[in-house]
Amino acid sequence: MRFDPMARAALLAFALAAATAAQAQVTIEAPWVRATPPGAQVGGGYLVVRNAGTAPDRLIGASSASAERVELHVHIREGEVMKMREVPGFDVPAKGSFELKPGGAHLMFVQIRQPFKEGETIPVRLRFEKAGEVSAVFRVGRLGGAAAPASPGRN
Repeated sequence: MRFDPMARAALLAFALAAATAAQAQVTIEAPWVRATPPGAQVGGGYLVVRNAGTAPDRLIGASSASAERVELHVHIREGEVMKMREVPGFDVPAKGSFELKPGGAHLMFVQIRQPFKEGETIPVRLRFEKAGEVSAVFRVGRLGGAAAPASPGRN
């Protein structure tokens, strides 16, 4: 079956507009990673995902040139021991948010290429089921830090 070039162009324009509209519904707030000591192979990343859309979305993956891979993890308690487990995704409710934070859901940067140094930035691409890929720049906070670093210019 052959498509008329005008129909094909209209279909492509519609698909691009739909993808852009979906992406505009998801925003990323306060992305940060902890600084890592020399020789560390992993690092933890945190952020808040806000979904202004009327349909839920799901964070299903991430990637960064700063690590061989980026996994989605949660902390779980098994008896008296806290462990981390990789999960397939994080649900972000419609008109709601989902927070990745120390001690809970987080991104695990695996086989980092060099230590994360306080004050630097790490570019990351987040993949969502509906919104597609969303870019974010993660600020590197203190080694062992429990909260996002202050933004430049803040006291």
